Amino acid sequence: MSNPISMPQNERASLASTSVEKFHTVLKSSTRIFTLCGAGLSVASGLDTFRGAGGIWRSYRSTALATPEAFERDPGLVRLFYAYRRHKALQAKPNIGHHALAELTKSLGEKAFICLTQNIDGLSQRANHPREQLKLLHSSLFDIKCASCPYYEPDNFNDPVHPSLLVDEDSVTARLSAAAKSTPKDNSTSPDGASNSPTIPLVDLPHCPSCKTGLLRPAVVWFGEALPEDTLDEIDQWIDKEPIDLCLVIGTTATVYPAASYVHVAQAAGARVAVINMDSKDLGSTGTLRKKDFLFEGDAARILPDILRPVVGGLEAFAGLGKTMEGRKETTGNSNLQEGFEDEDEEMNEVQK
Repeated sequence: MSNPISMPQNERASLASTSVEKFHTVLKSSTRIFTLCGAGLSVASGLDTFRGAGGIWRSYRSTALATPEAFERDPGLVRLFYAYRRHKALQAKPNIGHHALAELTKSLGEKAFICLTQNIDGLSQRANHPREQLKLLHSSLFDIKCASCPYYEPDNFNDPVHPSLLVDEDSVTARLSAAAKSTPKDNSTSPDGASNSPTIPLVDLPHCPSCKTGLLRPAVVWFGEALPEDTLDEIDQWIDKEPIDLCLVIGTTATVYPAASYVHVAQAAGARVAVINMDSKDLGSTGTLRKKDFLFEGDAARILPDILRPVVGGLEAFAGLGKTMEGRKETTGNSNLQEGFEDEDEEMNEVQK
């Protein structure tokens, strides 16, 4: 028999169990559960993933829209991009997968359960996931901060967030399309040679109510920025306190560190790992599954209510929320946004910014 350590990751993943009944036994005996969530959790709510077809960073150039340098070049364009994403996220509703995790959290309590999410869409919060046990690795679309002073405003769900950022989808996607096709060096002219003046005059953009001079910006962690140290410290302290019995990896390939490291830490400490993912052939760091681990392929909104049933019950109050939107295409938005874009680095494709 081949040594599992020498097997390719996709073959090692095939060692994992797909038995819901066996998972139920493990779940009921687990006293410490760590969960890592990614964009796949929100697919059934109608939001795109980031590495798949139609993903954000395969449609838009991250260096033009999600870096401090992009905000310095054209803060209005960056604010429009995030206003558009806020608008789309607010049109979506938490699916039954979000509610299942929220109910699991409430059932197990802070000492037994913690959830680290890479998502910034606010759907877990809107599913009433207890905030003490929900750690936001990249902050939230709905948190706002000043670019110049310590001012910070959490959970601003206004749409529009400011009159200058009212979203007209046709005009916004057209402007974002031009930005997606440009490069960071295109500061003076647009791709068609026209003047590349600021999208929104600085005077019209929202300014800080505290210092009065700084521009407000999304509090999300942009490419090139450090992850929140307090969040990382809280996660490390929770992990170090007692051994983890079970690690759930939901809707993410966990290829970016430090998120990927938590899966390995849990495995090294003896925890079982259960992966819920749409594609069992693309599991990233979670492809190192063992016989005692689990792999459930499919939509998290369909799978989570079933595998968590012994703890969360039937979730009758949320019936109907788990179905993927009917007629939803693999790619969304204007078709011209899907053509001619260079792929970003794999790490950029993985993370929500």
